[in-house]
Order: sequence, then structure tokens, then C-alpha cells
Amino acid sequence: TVTPARLTTAIRPDTVFMPFHWAGEGSANIHTNPALDPVSRMPEFKACAVRLEPVAAA
Repeated sequence: TVTPARLTTAIRPDTVFMPFHWAGEGSANIHTNPALDPVSRMPEFKACAVRLEPVAAA
């Protein structure tokens, strides 16, 4: 999945943040890992690997 990003000095340089309080196509949860906790079966919504790369302007 491709999502636009904005660089900022407001958070740690090794952190990527995406709002996750909205449902539907704009939901961050559609971009996260589908893994479940083996005991509680809760989705792993708040942690997943990401890859950031520059994209040339159209």
C-alpha cells in the first residue's frame, strides 16, 4: 500500500506515525500487519514495519 508521508522534527527520527481513529478507506489499519496476538487474538494495529522512499513529483 502506498500512502503519502510528511517529514517533521516533531517526532523521533526512527518513528513513523499515522492517525488511526477513522474508519473506511482512510483507516491506518488497512496498512498494518494482519498478525494477531497468539493469546488474546487482538490485532497488532500499533506496530508494523514500514519502508519509506522518495517518490518523484508527477
